[in-house]
Amino acid sequence: MTAWTKQIPFRVDVAGIIEIMGSSLYSRPDTPVRELIQNANDAITRRRQRELKYQGRIDIVQDAVARTLTFHDDGIGLSAAEAEEYLSTLGIGITGLIKKGLAGSAGGDAGGLIGQFGIGMFSAFMLAERVVVESRRYDGAEPVRWEAGAGTDITLSQGSREEPGSSITLHLKPDHQILAQEPELLEKSIREFADFLTVPIFLNGGKQRVNVIQAAWFDPTPDRESIEMELESYFGETPLDVIPLRQEKPVSIAGALYITPQRVPGFAGEAVLTVTVRRMVISRRIQGLLPSWASFVRGVLELNDCAPTASREDLVRDLRFQSVRQSIEDVLFQHIEDLARSDPPKFEALVAWHRYTLAGAALDQPRLRDLLRRNYKLPTSKGALTFDEILRQSPADPLFESDAERVVWYNTDRRQEAWMNTLFAGHEVPCVHALRSFEESLLGAWSADMGDTALRTASPGSPRFAEVILGAHDLHPAPDAWQEFLRATRAKIVCAGLTTGQPVMAFLNERYELQKTFDDLRTQGTIPEGFQRLIDTHFEQAPAGQNEVLLNTNHRLVARALEQKTVSPLASVLRLLVNNALSTAGASLPRDVQRQQVDDLDWIAEALWGRTT
Repeated sequence: MTAWTKQIPFRVDVAGIIEIMGSSLYSRPDTPVRELIQNANDAITRRRQRELKYQGRIDIVQDAVARTLTFHDDGIGLSAAEAEEYLSTLGIGITGLIKKGLAGSAGGDAGGLIGQFGIGMFSAFMLAERVVVESRRYDGAEPVRWEAGAGTDITLSQGSREEPGSSITLHLKPDHQILAQEPELLEKSIREFADFLTVPIFLNGGKQRVNVIQAAWFDPTPDRESIEMELESYFGETPLDVIPLRQEKPVSIAGALYITPQRVPGFAGEAVLTVTVRRMVISRRIQGLLPSWASFVRGVLELNDCAPTASREDLVRDLRFQSVRQSIEDVLFQHIEDLARSDPPKFEALVAWHRYTLAGAALDQPRLRDLLRRNYKLPTSKGALTFDEILRQSPADPLFESDAERVVWYNTDRRQEAWMNTLFAGHEVPCVHALRSFEESLLGAWSADMGDTALRTASPGSPRFAEVILGAHDLHPAPDAWQEFLRATRAKIVCAGLTTGQPVMAFLNERYELQKTFDDLRTQGTIPEGFQRLIDTHFEQAPAGQNEVLLNTNHRLVARALEQKTVSPLASVLRLLVNNALSTAGASLPRDVQRQQVDDLDWIAEALWGRTT
């Protein structure tokens, strides 16, 4: 059998490619409006490069009867050869060739040009059954008419246009004829994509241009007050602070960021920006440019060094994108650090407004954490204090501490806030109320950053708390019989001699209370199985601990009760005091404790009436 070889060209199903573009490449049905405005803008920009007095304009005309949408420009126009070369070949765009220096005599300066991929013209077939182009090159070449349906045949013929420029007419599909009928809908799309273009765009012969934004943040020397007013108008909210941004190296960035007054829930929301390239809006929700900790930042940036994706609805995540991202983060850090130095009241107001977002984000951002250490105020028994202020008031007692220079006491339970304030009232050291889990973690991170700092919960179970804060001595677990007698409270029972006159003190463990709530829900069968596994894993990795009760052995009633058996009336009195201390602190007591209280009261009443054991 004779071997054979045959060379064949690639075959392209143009209709199929257009269908793929419409369904997969672009996410919006009005994308062709953007693409055709972009092409018109590039044609005008190229003519401006050749004629200094020329300005240019774009006119868009709707015809509901004919079901057409026409884009007119008075730009550089096309010759018949250019129309055949550039309009008839998918993937070859004249703007892209200019940027690569491959456009020959049709070229020019790539500065200011938006297009790149040579597919924008074909996006028109997403909306149109047929597209007609009438064009005439500005240097007097013969006009040309280019016409195509959604198939593979293209017709070139002698055109009739008398003035330089191009007109692209879309004969709309029935599903999209609304674009020829509703001026408001089309006007919204124009402003969505082209509000910042310097070339004026007019709709249906109107005297007022549709794209009216004169963005102050694009000015070479932007005025801060003007920027703030325009940001407020564009985004519909009053900025808390404005950050103008302009640089050329290492990448070009122009625009403005601002701090939104909207309190972002949590600190995991994705921060977004409006981004333009050559004044054409790429997207109003570009993700990944702002650092994750800056979810309260908004703004609009001109990023001419960044490359749009083929759909022009996002940016390519390349080295230039990463360079822009790093520059933005550096600018944000520099701005808030300068603000903290130059205008502390304003900075404190911003931190107070977005405190939870900032505190959560600072957990894995050392630079932000260092900044907040000096400015983020936490509630304490001595009032609102920064961590630096807390450290200055928390020297370790040399009689008890040898491994730390500072000891920071903290409470995580809101129910104990007033109680802790009372306990620490007689001490120079404050108790920090870290009432949100990320604030407890933030305290831990700050303490680790500083070194020689011990962070301890304000509870008898913490080293030296009883001695230093409560003035206790001889801290020890209660006898086994009393642990059993008070078992229903599910609290850890300890004894110590205290200078205070209180017979019993209760200290709550927030994690214990949380676990108890989950246990109750599990008993009721209201927790989904998958969620229950997560709960179990969480508490296996970090056990909850217990509430704690401290019995003051210096108190006469407690001392006498502990000397007797747990069947004595004094034992019942002491148990009532323990239950009352826990309840007053905010603990939810089990039902069997409530039953015991009835029995204890009965027993005390019988004893008072003369009953004997």
